[in-house]
Amino acid sequence: MIAGQVAPDLEVIYDGTVLRLDEPLPFEANTRVRFSVATIPLKDVALLSFLEVARSLRLNGPPDWSRNLDRYLYGYEDAPTS
Repeated sequence: MIAGQVAPDLEVIYDGTVLRLDEPLPFEANTRVRFSVATIPLKDVALLSFLEVARSLRLNGPPDWSRNLDRYLYGYEDAPTS
């Protein structure tokens, strides 16, 4: 993109820490940009299910995460017993 050229309006989601883009920006890495922020009324936003949000995070991990969660989080072979 040429310096001074304006990109189209983009929508992002603020997750409480960072702004997450719905689409990639049309700039090269480390390009300084200026932006302004305005909230979008909830009625104009499509609500996503938990599964849609989880899939949009594009998490990478082993295929057995759900079966071996304790091992991956805490190093346990089996869940601890009280």
